[in-house]
Order: sequence, then structure tokens, then C-alpha cells
Amino acid sequence: MTQLSLPNFSVSPASASDCRGPGIIVVHEGNGMSAQLLRFGERLAREGYRVIAPDFFSRSHGIDPADFGAIIGSITPENLEGDFAAAADALRVDGATSVGVTGFCMGGWFTYRAAKWADRLGVGAAVPFYGGGIARDLGDLHCPALLFFGGRDDYIPAADIEAVRTEHGDAVVVYPEGEHGFMRDGSENYNEAAATDAWSRMLAFFGEHLR
Repeated sequence: MTQLSLPNFSVSPASASDCRGPGIIVVHEGNGMSAQLLRFGERLAREGYRVIAPDFFSRSHGIDPADFGAIIGSITPENLEGDFAAAADALRVDGATSVGVTGFCMGGWFTYRAAKWADRLGVGAAVPFYGGGIARDLGDLHCPALLFFGGRDDYIPAADIEAVRTEHGDAVVVYPEGEHGFMRDGSENYNEAAATDAWSRMLAFFGEHLR
């Protein structure tokens, strides 16, 4: 068992003290831990999921916070896989009988990587949202995955989304009017119709594969 050394936000359903159930690792965006991420985790907990959201940027001590490329570069694949393994173990210690992963933007890309490592991590399902970088990292996934994109995403080219669709077919859902961050409630890019539909699809998907 790997001990999670990263700072993290965790929340459990109200009934977690007397029952076991599924858990979800939630991966933050490129802007780091945010109020939106915490609200998302709390919503999952109200649906009966144990949640852990590690601060993957906490390894970037000493790096200029304005140098986004250097911050991302501080998260090596080896550290990322180890951190995922530790987060999954932490959920299991808390009573999780299965583990899923979801994340946004950079976190969507990291979620995709977790799906590639799912057999080693013991991950049962993955749901990346508008994962920038996925198109450059395509490969075999070792758990069921549901991938969301916005058709009006200024950060992910349409050709990249099409490449992901070619690789993963019906597992890819594109909202034509969705922009980057369409799930980020309270932001100017929030799209209520897309966010509501994606939330329902995600819950159904996790329900099918984790419960």
C-alpha cells in the first residue's frame, strides 16, 4: 500500500461511517485546486461517493507560479502514477469497494493516463472532461472510459477531438455549443445544458461500472 503524501481535499457521503461503497479521485484543472473542484467533490459525495482530490501541483515548490509549462513538467509520469496509486489506496482504506477517476482540462488528460494505467491502479472507470493533451497521448485504455469535449473549445483543436473520437468511438461525447470549461459553474464558459447532461451521463456511467 502506498501512502499519499500530497495535500488533498477529501469528503465522504453522510452514510460512509456505516457502509462501504465506491470512491472517486477528482483531478484539478491547470489552475490548481479551486472552489469549483471542491463543489464538484461535494456533489459526488451527496451521490454516495467517497472523494479524494489531491493537489498535484504541491510538488512544484520553487517553480515560478507564472511558468505553467514548468509546473506541468514537475509532474513526471512516474510521480503521477504513484500519486494515483496512493490516492486509490487512501480511498480503499476509507472503505471504497471500487475506484473511479475524473478530472478537468489538464486533469482530464491525467484522468486519461489513469485509464491507461487502470490495470495497475485498480481503477474501474474514468471520465475525463475536455482533456487537453489526450490527442498526443492516445493508447489502449484498461478500464471503461467516457470522454467529454466542447465543440467550441478554444484550447483543444477540432482535429484533436476528432483524433480522440477516431480512437475511442462512441466513448467520446462532444457538446457542439460547449466551450473549454463548460462544467465550471460560476464561470463565463459554464454551459448549463451541457453541464447538466454530462453530469447525468457521468453518474450513470460510474453507477454502471463502480457500483
